Amino acid sequence: MADPAPYPQTALPAGIRSRFIAGINGLTMHVLEAGFEPPRRPCLLLLHGFPELAYSWRKVMLPLARAGYRVVAPDQRGYGRTEGWDGAYDGDVGSFRILNLVRDTLALVSALGYRSVEAVIGHDFGSPVAAYCALVRPDVFKSVGLMSAPFAGPPALPFDTADCGPAREDAQSGPSIHDQLAALPRPRKHYHWYYSTRAADSDMRNCAQGVHAFLRAYYHYKSADWKQNRPFPLASWSASELAKLPTYYVMDLDQGMAQTVAAHMPTPDEITACKWLPEAELRVYSTEFARNGFQGGLQWYRCRTLARYAAELDLFSRRTIDVPSCFIGGASDWGVRQTPGAFEKMQTSACTRMLGCHLVDGAGHWVQQEQPEAVSALLLEFMQEQATRSANG
Repeated sequence: MADPAPYPQTALPAGIRSRFIAGINGLTMHVLEAGFEPPRRPCLLLLHGFPELAYSWRKVMLPLARAGYRVVAPDQRGYGRTEGWDGAYDGDVGSFRILNLVRDTLALVSALGYRSVEAVIGHDFGSPVAAYCALVRPDVFKSVGLMSAPFAGPPALPFDTADCGPAREDAQSGPSIHDQLAALPRPRKHYHWYYSTRAADSDMRNCAQGVHAFLRAYYHYKSADWKQNRPFPLASWSASELAKLPTYYVMDLDQGMAQTVAAHMPTPDEITACKWLPEAELRVYSTEFARNGFQGGLQWYRCRTLARYAAELDLFSRRTIDVPSCFIGGASDWGVRQTPGAFEKMQTSACTRMLGCHLVDGAGHWVQQEQPEAVSALLLEFMQEQATRSANG
């Protein structure tokens, strides 16, 4: 297969360019840029989630650039036209662990010729990457914007246990959350662990409806266009509470994701009415995922669910994000509420300088695509508030 080329300019809004940058932690990274002239403008870095691309930021890049910023959005490791990653299920899974994704981001900043950026902004799975960028290297990432996925902080190590006697071996006995979900009257499973299975990529890549229709249903089902998305706080991480989530998060036990979302395929009239993701724009996504498959993005989930990769984050136990932060989510986005208590913990303890927490009306999970004007305004308000506070000491 020939090496991928940059996007043709006809595929992008005027003022956004597509190019490749080599030598990024073993990657040749495909990026979209706006505001690249004149050089040396203050930089904003935008990190996408799953199943997305740098292209997911196309609607907010130009408003941010017009405000004086150089705006850079990469196809992250495992996605799109970025190359140099191992997409095999039995390949180098560890290269997708969160701290190596932070290293990718740091290497990109350095390659661009910056010692620091004004903000790193992440959506969906890009949100925890942005969060750890700010937590680990606050000298480089001067502020952080989190979108759709709240950051509750790093895992906490057990505390004050030295004099409690020997740990009971049966302390963790009893059914796991997965056993509890499977035992419900309507048996269920959590999508993180489904995405970690060998079958998940083929289920989506080779689904009966085709990748384009799969993505249309997936984006629709998680958006404000699906009117049943009415999130509310869950009481606990328990099977009975998690079962209240839509099936794109807590799936029926006997179904894959392609089958799950097919039941919610929008009608032809609904597709025509979808102005935030018309067919030509959806084709950009479906072309890339049909070419690459989904395994690159799914490796991120495997690093989250495999204890050996999650454990290295214990190094940052009880450390907080102390640079200015903000959160933006959709008012119709269950992603804000899918982990009970995370939204609240982000605001009360994980982020010590949170300047704003916003839930945007008329948006589901794809907030920067569904309501780009509102998101652009909120991000610029966040940047301006930082500047004002800095000027006032």
